[in-house]
Amino acid sequence: MSALRLMILCGRSARHLYVANALCRAGEPLAIVQETGGEWNLAKTLKKLRPDNLFRKGWRWLRDRRRYAGNPEAKFFFPDGEPRLDRPELVREVPHINHPDVTRLARELQPDLICVFGTSLIRGDLLNEGRLGIVNLHGGLSPEYRGADCTFWALYNGEPEKVGCTLHYIDAGIDTGRLIAHVSPEVREDDSELVLFWRAVQDSAGVYAEAIERLARGEALGAAQPGKGRLYQVRDRGLRHERALARRLAAGMLAGRTLPRRIRWFKDEPAREQRA
Repeated sequence: MSALRLMILCGRSARHLYVANALCRAGEPLAIVQETGGEWNLAKTLKKLRPDNLFRKGWRWLRDRRRYAGNPEAKFFFPDGEPRLDRPELVREVPHINHPDVTRLARELQPDLICVFGTSLIRGDLLNEGRLGIVNLHGGLSPEYRGADCTFWALYNGEPEKVGCTLHYIDAGIDTGRLIAHVSPEVREDDSELVLFWRAVQDSAGVYAEAIERLARGEALGAAQPGKGRLYQVRDRGLRHERALARRLAAGMLAGRTLPRRIRWFKDEPAREQRA
């Protein structure tokens, strides 16, 4: 069995580096592309400066300063040292993931599979690259929880059993491509939103790596999503939602709702679930 040749597109946070390292071990990495978010234009700047956007970004900035004080994400994913890539020599930086340089690189490298986690929405010609296509790790269980902040919304909706990540092929929609796997983390009584999300990502790194190995063996993974579900956007999450969930968690919302880790693989035949 030959290892798949991989082009990895990812963010720069500790969780993104952790998943990228797992992917590098599962296949033959050709490049790790990270977007810097450094390309601006007048329309984008004016949108950022709208009063409603400024208010939302202001309180989110304050919230995140509190939540990430002391860099807990780095300690969760890299408890023995600083967050790091195992293959830093492969890094290519671009202003945004749909920059023409990314498509040119994909055509030059001819990867078997393009692996995505933590980038902006992929659009345009890049969608046509990768011999086996493009696979994404999404931080929610599609199709019910597509888009942004899906761990938060699953908890807010009183559905901790629907916290998890989806491994899926990318198409032109938002988290709508063919399903490969659902990964639901262990849920404990004292968990917070962030810990549940990080645990789901940590569990998903191994599932992502296994999926690459199974695809290399010629397995036909993937099944169509059963409906459109619901798309959550960043702007949907307001201060009142934050406060409501904080009250519920403090009041013991997860008490007695401990759940085991669950993995569900999808093929065109009926899905199967395993417990680990």
